[in-house]
Amino acid sequence: MEISWNDKDPIYRQLHGRLVEMILEGVYQDGDALPSVRQISADHRINPITVSKAFQLLVDDGVVEKKRGLGMYVLNGARQKLAQDERRMFLREEWPRILEKIQRLDLSAESLLLEGEIK
Repeated sequence: MEISWNDKDPIYRQLHGRLVEMILEGVYQDGDALPSVRQISADHRINPITVSKAFQLLVDDGVVEKKRGLGMYVLNGARQKLAQDERRMFLREEWPRILEKIQRLDLSAESLLLEGEIK
């Protein structure tokens, strides 16, 4: 698991975001075990409490469950739930800014698609 840490977000949120990406990408699928707190902590040289906070966010999201003594496991339907949540957040938060910029630059859907093909 590669993570490029930034200074603007707490590490536990960045780790949570990377784990969400990995579930969405199919790296971790329904029923799969996530790496242990110790493993992630050692691999990335971060505090185990930080890793636990990231895992707790996944539990709060309803996409993983803790099996006592066994670890954290991806719940059935986690990918679909995360994709739905990500779409909703994109449409509510990111898309309005993108649309505003498209309109400000007087771009059309055709020109955007054409530009995308050129590169």
